[in-house]
Amino acid sequence: MKTSQFEYSLPTHFIAQRPVEPRHNSRLMVVSRTSTQIEHVKFYHLGQYLRPGDVMVINRTRVLPARLWARKPTGGKVELLLLRSLNKNRWETLIGGKNVKEGMRLFISGNINACVLEKLNGSRGVVQFSTSLEDKLEDLGVTPLPPYIHTPLNEPERYQTIYAKEKGSVAAPTAGLHFTQKLMDQLSYQGVQFVEITLHIGLDTFAPVNEENVEDHPIHTEWCEISRSAANTINHAHKKGGRIIAVGTTCVRALETVGRNTKNDELVKPFRGNTDLFIIPGFTFRVVDALITNFHLPRSTLLMLVSAFASWEKVKNWYEIAKSKNYRFYSFGDAMFIQ
Repeated sequence: MKTSQFEYSLPTHFIAQRPVEPRHNSRLMVVSRTSTQIEHVKFYHLGQYLRPGDVMVINRTRVLPARLWARKPTGGKVELLLLRSLNKNRWETLIGGKNVKEGMRLFISGNINACVLEKLNGSRGVVQFSTSLEDKLEDLGVTPLPPYIHTPLNEPERYQTIYAKEKGSVAAPTAGLHFTQKLMDQLSYQGVQFVEITLHIGLDTFAPVNEENVEDHPIHTEWCEISRSAANTINHAHKKGGRIIAVGTTCVRALETVGRNTKNDELVKPFRGNTDLFIIPGFTFRVVDALITNFHLPRSTLLMLVSAFASWEKVKNWYEIAKSKNYRFYSFGDAMFIQ
């Protein structure tokens, strides 16, 4: 499968630079995998397409203030973007700065310093900090925004879902950014259940696939957890005929990771660990019946996942329609509901 298949043209004016207010005022394209019907509504109309007994699976991960600034011994500025905690003091990190070498000491703030233990591929490296950052990131760091967003965000909480709880991501599960408490209350009153799971998102999720063949792309691993209570609710709803609706590609990845390893008559089981599942066209979905998702970057693993769920031909057509209707793309953009 050629990566070039998943290319499409997107003029920059389609890339949303600011979120809409309130959150649920974003637009929603409602599409079907089995028909040509398309509807264009507001996100707060979502309940019209749901029924009692449906389960909406949401990712409660919270974005870390993972961007730090440091100084080299010469005074030169270095930017550190924390990607993954290896232990309480050691992080896999993106290192931005000239001539940063292994063994170099970096000075951050106050009495905190760091050492570049190892340079990895590209700008990645392993950095050892002089103390645990767990309780200090809120003061030291800022929330990283995707590189295609150039407008400063006045309210950092706007790049968090309203149900974000578990710190651990370097990017937001953006399909969830459209939910307000008012909308969630309305859906719950209507008989829709919300189930929380966790998948901590790494930057590799959004990175373009540069290999000529899709299958040659080295897929990232991400940590996820599905509790026993969440698994029980999902299994019970499925047995009663309710649909399992994933809010975002991160939930798809977590659910299908567990689904492929569940051997009995249940859909999912409790799980806690890493996933390296790479979902591309040809994948057989076992758990997810419908998907809420934003409009994704060309050649990205997220676009490939959505294409696996609905076919690339359909997705490509929907994206062209979205452009013709002036939908907003990417993290702060509008959404699709794929049934």
